[in-house]
Amino acid sequence: MLEKTIILTGASDGIGAAAARQLVADGHTVALVGRSKQKTEALAQELDADFFLADFTRFSEVRTLAARLKDEYPRIDVLVNNAGGIFGDQTRTEDGFEKTLQVNHLAPFLLTNLLMNTLTASNASIINTASVGARFFGKIDLDNLNNERRYSANKAYGDAKLANILFAKELHRRFSHQGISAVAFHPGNVMTSFASDTTSVLRFIYQTPLGRMTGLISPEQGALPLVWLAEGESGREWVSGEYYEKQKIAKTNPQAADAQLAAGLWDKSAEFVGLSTPAQ
Repeated sequence: MLEKTIILTGASDGIGAAAARQLVADGHTVALVGRSKQKTEALAQELDADFFLADFTRFSEVRTLAARLKDEYPRIDVLVNNAGGIFGDQTRTEDGFEKTLQVNHLAPFLLTNLLMNTLTASNASIINTASVGARFFGKIDLDNLNNERRYSANKAYGDAKLANILFAKELHRRFSHQGISAVAFHPGNVMTSFASDTTSVLRFIYQTPLGRMTGLISPEQGALPLVWLAEGESGREWVSGEYYEKQKIAKTNPQAADAQLAAGLWDKSAEFVGLSTPAQ
């Protein structure tokens, strides 16, 4: 197996931390990106890995993160956009966007684009952690991305996870001819701190003893598809531009097949994050 340089966001906890441990054990260089200094630094010390801190509710921190990563890593083989979550009330970030949308989609979109020159030069793979929530709750309206009308935590989360899938598909369309591979996947229903800070009914599944008896898997199990994608190669183990569950191409929300929506979401996201000349 070839050693890879892997940037992993959302690395301080849950499947991110579990995947980092496995990838380092397999001999890869993993740069950990997290929001919590205490958790991220502790994992970095455990793994003897580099770490970077960034709060995805602030685009300024994402831009600083991208600049540091470009300085430190002239080659990036894999970018894993794993940071995300489901939140409670309709909260706006300091950048003016609904928090779920920004943390799960807009911030990773910005980071990926800011690293694009390095990623294309490296023939990199871009892996987006999505969710079956895209299928159950997602219904994207480009004129209502902030969910200002009829907001719910589940709807905001479903839209953001659907955006992760559409983003992977549009990355493939725009950049596959430059060597980029992109994919989205659902890790499974993982027993982590997910939904602990939300009004969503999902907290009863993830954060109560009754819910935890419904077949939740461990973070290590949830990390397996992430590790499989990161260590694998597009065109061999997996297909660029697709969405995976249990290491197989899977059906998801019908909107995920809407190429016009994917292109429109890209353009709207570029406008939101301040990319005046989005990559084509």
